[in-house]
Amino acid sequence: MGDTAKTVARKQLPLRPAGSDTVAALLDWYDRERRDLPWRSKRGRRSEPYRVWLSEIMLQQTTVKAVIPFYETFLRRWPTIEALAAAELDDVLAAWAGLGYYSRARNLHKCAQAVVAEHGGQFPRTEAGLLDLPGIGPYTAAAIAAIAFGEPATPVDGNIERVVSRLFAVKRPLPAAKREIKRLAETLTPQRRAGDFAQAMMDLGASLCSPKKPSCLMCPLQQDCHAHALGIEAQLPVKLAKADRPVRYGTAFLALSEDGYVLLRKRPEAGLLGGMLEIPSTEWGDDWLPVDQAMTAQPVKTDWWPVPGVVSHTFTHFRLELMVLRAIVPANASLTFWANPEQCRWVARRDLGSAALPSVMRKVVAHGLKEH
Repeated sequence: MGDTAKTVARKQLPLRPAGSDTVAALLDWYDRERRDLPWRSKRGRRSEPYRVWLSEIMLQQTTVKAVIPFYETFLRRWPTIEALAAAELDDVLAAWAGLGYYSRARNLHKCAQAVVAEHGGQFPRTEAGLLDLPGIGPYTAAAIAAIAFGEPATPVDGNIERVVSRLFAVKRPLPAAKREIKRLAETLTPQRRAGDFAQAMMDLGASLCSPKKPSCLMCPLQQDCHAHALGIEAQLPVKLAKADRPVRYGTAFLALSEDGYVLLRKRPEAGLLGGMLEIPSTEWGDDWLPVDQAMTAQPVKTDWWPVPGVVSHTFTHFRLELMVLRAIVPANASLTFWANPEQCRWVARRDLGSAALPSVMRKVVAHGLKEH
């Protein structure tokens, strides 16, 4: 059967409008097929707000598979919001290293302190109350309200956005269609089991209603899906082409002491990778600096040797390429800190694994230490 014939056949299926039957069908499917995730409660029990909040913050811009080991480590180390609020920020940042988007970790710590100081350690149960907390935006507030407190709130993440756009055949491109998709999702949110419904939508998008080649024959909402009836499910949601990321360039100085230490510098609290540790480097600019200009940023006056190759790392809005210079210096080397000397420190190589080093800087260390 050709594509045209398939589309005609689909249009002849009895298509019911999305509504209460849709909700019932999805919840029945969820009861059978729900994913077993460490932050989810046992069936029939309300999820713990602290665990829901922690998982939702970690899951922003990150996959479930990547989050699980970080989540479990955090929970072992800080099992309650009081414990997290009392933690040192540097320890939180170090535990977060590798998850990316480090402003989330700083806000996580601020939010824990606010909940303890202003709410007696109890999360507000409403979206409005949750939105007043640091680092909690509309999606996260709705997710916590629905999943932890059973409020009829409507979180819309990327998975739910895809399910709803197909269910209602929303052809308007993203991001312009976000408001319409949110409105349509709200028409489905039930008064009872709102949290289960939200998680069911997430699970459906993560498994059957995938971005490419959705498994429509296995989908509990096939009879309700307007995009499937029209044969356009794989084309939705429509996304405008993204502009190419600009490239920035810099030179990193990997200073190794003879007694087994690496020189690190703490970045400013505000801005990209705020509060994290880094290998000292030049500013990241639109082109490579001439060697003499780059050397004005050296943290130690010594002989530097270029490490063959370049370290590349992709951030949300740009790609970074770093040339690495390496030096072996005496244990008592005189350091030449061009600014904020109190932000620099020597860290034992054996302790780098637990240091608050972001992924890009771990790449720099690995590149600089390997044999070429």
